[in-house]
This record gives sequence, structure tokens and C-alpha cells, in this order.
Amino acid sequence: MSALKVGGLGEFLREQRRSAQLSLRQLADAAGVSNPYLSQIERGLRKPSAEILQQLAKALRISAETLYVQAGILDARERDELEVPAAILADPSINERQKQVLIQIYESFRKENAAAPDGADGTGTGWEADRDEAAASVAARRAAQHTTSKRRSKEEEG
Repeated sequence: MSALKVGGLGEFLREQRRSAQLSLRQLADAAGVSNPYLSQIERGLRKPSAEILQQLAKALRISAETLYVQAGILDARERDELEVPAAILADPSINERQKQVLIQIYESFRKENAAAPDGADGTGTGWEADRDEAAASVAARRAAQHTTSKRRSKEEEG
């Protein structure tokens, strides 16, 4: 774990806040921190805890892992391993079961690729079952969308 990179974190937070078109006060309120404390973080004068970084990330609608990397709490490789599952879990367009299936497939691919020798074609045991489960999940989602659109059409007619 590297030393906390406070200045870089503050600049990054300021850029993210401006990109989200939030005032310092709006972000402080949304994250549950005081306006002066947030200002000190942005100016590189304070070292926020992981919990505060998580609150700021939630308010900015970015991954906490991104802020952890900026603060030097987490290295980029560790973040990459966490960001995909975090993005899947944050997606409101898929249900909990689908999220879990996607995460399982992602993790199985990572394990398979880590275990495979260089140049392997990626066809390890279990891959077909994961593929079939993913296909079933996609089919279920499409069926649900189709049912929803049919229901809306009937409501509009009635």
C-alpha cells in the first residue's frame, strides 16, 4: 500500500465535482461531510478516510475504488478486479439474479484465464455451462421486456 496522495486526490475530486456540475456545498451535503472539510480535502490539506471516500464516490456517482486508487489506498490492478462487479451491481436495468450470474461468469473467466497457459484458447471446463446460463439470463431479460411492452400497449389501448 502506498502513501496517501492527498494533493492528487483533491484535484481529482474537484474535477469530478465540476464535471458533475455540483457546488462544493452540494457535494458536501450529498456526501454527509462539512463544507470546510470537503474544501480542505480538495486543497490537499486533509486525508479523508476510506469511509469518507466511499461517501464522496456515491455522491459523485463514481466507483469508490477509483477514489481509493487516487488516494493511494488501492493499486490500479486491485481496482480493476473490483470495478466490473461494482458496475454490474450498480446497474438498475438488471435484476439481482442476473447481476449474480454476470459476476459469476466474470469471475470464472478471470480464474480460467489466470490458470490457462499463454496461447490457450479459453475453452476450459464449465465455460459452456456459464455461457448457457448467460444466454438464459439474456433470454429472460428480453422476455421480460417484451411482456412489459405488451402490457404498455394494452394499457394505451384501454
